[in-house]
Amino acid sequence: MRLKLSEVKNFREQDGRRAFEAVALLRSRSVKTAKNSAEFLALEFGDNSAAIPAMCFEGAPSFAILKDAPVGTAFEIAATADFFNGRLSPKIDSARILSEAESREALPSLVPVSKLDPAAMKAELEGFVEKISDAALRATVLYALGERGDFFTSVAAVKMHHAHMYGLLEHSLKMARMASALLPLYPFVDADLALAGCILHDIGKTVEYSQGLVADRTRIGMLQGHVVLGYRIVRRAGLKNSLAPDILARLEHIILSHQGEPEWGAAVRAATPEAVFVSTIDNFDAKMGALEAALDSAEGSEFVEVPALKVKMLADAPDYGRGEGGGDSGGASAGAQPREAGKAGE
Repeated sequence: MRLKLSEVKNFREQDGRRAFEAVALLRSRSVKTAKNSAEFLALEFGDNSAAIPAMCFEGAPSFAILKDAPVGTAFEIAATADFFNGRLSPKIDSARILSEAESREALPSLVPVSKLDPAAMKAELEGFVEKISDAALRATVLYALGERGDFFTSVAAVKMHHAHMYGLLEHSLKMARMASALLPLYPFVDADLALAGCILHDIGKTVEYSQGLVADRTRIGMLQGHVVLGYRIVRRAGLKNSLAPDILARLEHIILSHQGEPEWGAAVRAATPEAVFVSTIDNFDAKMGALEAALDSAEGSEFVEVPALKVKMLADAPDYGRGEGGGDSGGASAGAQPREAGKAGE
């Protein structure tokens, strides 16, 4: 019986061993040695609903193929749900690598994707670029986006926020939307630089992360990080388009400072109004993106862990009823309901 991995995660030990099939990506693999000196594989498989651990022992029919396949390979697996120390630990009975055509067909079910339509997001972001009045700055933004075409499909992170396909586009677009709404309140912030900064602040992530089905930090990403990589992309684009030296320096400063604090990855603290503006919006949308992802995974739980915020968050929707259990009783409201996972931002 073919299942989504979120269904497999709901298996309980008291239900006994259960056979299942699934189509999933190999997300991680490590080779280990058991007490009897035999090798076994500690695996993680994932689809767009969940990720699960799994084991495969030396001598199993699928051991060799799972040991040699690159991380990010799409498999059809047959397994038996088992538990070890109370934790789900399925044993892989067989595994088949999907063909290229099968992988393309299965892609929407294999990787988490943005809730928003990617084509609509791209068109809207391009509309914000057109609002940049300075021709050289607008050309710089377009050049950088053109050079890094994977900007429009990349994740924004591996775990913390917008960690899904089209996540970087979604995050940058939401920041541009917020900038457009907030700029009239702060006339001392240069609108062109603020918009350009919102759009380009994370462009280094197109180099920091691998762009396959399973995103991971690249070698250069680990050595330099997206702040430095983004600075290099933006500087090259600005020089190529004869951007005024002062404007280029200010745009570079936005990229270098947008992480907020040096301990969070910023090269410098924000020291222009535009840099403070972009950094603040970035921090806000990153936190809300992490919160949205956590709420989506709550699955009816009253509280959900939000690692990026270091807190357990109340997942129930507010209850405006006046029945028993509300008010200052200290207990959960009898009418509390899970929050809807709507298409935020549309």
